[in-house]
Amino acid sequence: MPITRLALPLGDTERPVPVWALRLAKALPFVVLPHCLWRLPFAVNFTMGQIDPHSPPYVWWATPYVVGLSVLTEALALLTTGLVSGWGEVVPRWVPFLGGRRVAPLAAVIPAVVGGLALVAMFGLYPLAWVGVLPEVGFSNGWWMLLARVCITPAMLWGPIVLALAWAYYRRRRPS
Repeated sequence: MPITRLALPLGDTERPVPVWALRLAKALPFVVLPHCLWRLPFAVNFTMGQIDPHSPPYVWWATPYVVGLSVLTEALALLTTGLVSGWGEVVPRWVPFLGGRRVAPLAAVIPAVVGGLALVAMFGLYPLAWVGVLPEVGFSNGWWMLLARVCITPAMLWGPIVLALAWAYYRRRRPS
């Protein structure tokens, strides 16, 4: 069976994207941004008011690690827009060897669901620590704790948003 090459414009999709999915995908990079910005001071050994007696000493690679983690977080949030874009259905022509080929729906849905579930598991532990079920890092005062929670709380929506977008993508791309 020959491989067909399609040419969808970058933003167009074969079937219409639900408005709620489009809005969520566009909002997602901004949803995780406070968490990324909150993390950056740790790159220069500023602890944001945290008191952790078990904290390891500062090491030289902490700066590129923390900055890289924030950049990777934003890149993954931006990659989620593929679930509502034409380039999530047909590989852009400029991609070597794959350009112009259709993306198999499960090739996008499976990584999105696995990633969404991993994010739910990772961020799902924060509320348990906040209500005292799990141990939480202490803060020097309540203002630092409030800032941390305000910055981290939106990122807890990342996993459910990815799962909802994967569901919408699958429904839109499944065979009729």
